[in-house]
Amino acid sequence: MTLKRALVTSTADVALEAEGELRRRYEWVALEDADIVVALGGDGFMLQTLHAMLEQRRICPVYGMNRGTVGFLMNDWGMDRLDERLARAKRFEVSPLRMDTVTVAGERSTLPAINEVSLLRETRQTAKLEVTVGRRIVLDELVCDGVLVATPAGSTAYNLSANGPILPLGSALHALTPISPFRPRRWRGAILPDSATVRFRVLEPVKRPVSAVADQREVRDVATVEVAIDRSQTLCLMFDPEHALDDRITMEQFIA
Repeated sequence: MTLKRALVTSTADVALEAEGELRRRYEWVALEDADIVVALGGDGFMLQTLHAMLEQRRICPVYGMNRGTVGFLMNDWGMDRLDERLARAKRFEVSPLRMDTVTVAGERSTLPAINEVSLLRETRQTAKLEVTVGRRIVLDELVCDGVLVATPAGSTAYNLSANGPILPLGSALHALTPISPFRPRRWRGAILPDSATVRFRVLEPVKRPVSAVADQREVRDVATVEVAIDRSQTLCLMFDPEHALDDRITMEQFIA
């Protein structure tokens, strides 16, 4: 039985052109009727598509084709043999992070993150953070530009550019990575089991304001941030066997 496909597209011209070609060649259904979603765009659009699924609480596998810039989360673009590619695709399940924040004004919010949760200073003043893992305060005072918690799927993104470790997919680990740390000077981060809850308390939050970002969504002037894996919702990404996400993450360790 052929799976019902929906097509979603970024606003980039090259993606819209590809959409027209695919719609002429294949049959598509509405998003709410689909078994599989084909996404045309770049990594940012893939994250946008996955976040929309989390918000609507209707999750189905997503097969991305790169019509964007980086395309690490995407397959190569191609119109031919789409049904065959979808049938052969390797599936990867990804559990997002949950970011719970309380602002200085006492406002609470909860946001999901697929790649990472990052805390960033808002002004020229460095951030000062207390870091707790589980029930233990592991850093009384981290002085830095920021800090992030990255999933394996996101470990090759912002985490890698901040000199964080690359985590194999399925490793059940998260990376805790500082961004331009000043004190402790020699601390370069930690690798944690994904069962661990990480809490951040902003020290001097008025003088040294900090924002918290879940992938692309920001909460400003936070006082506390809690990050934990959310196993209540599981996302599914599909990749060509010769272009699978786990292999790509592994090979990133050998790129000079």
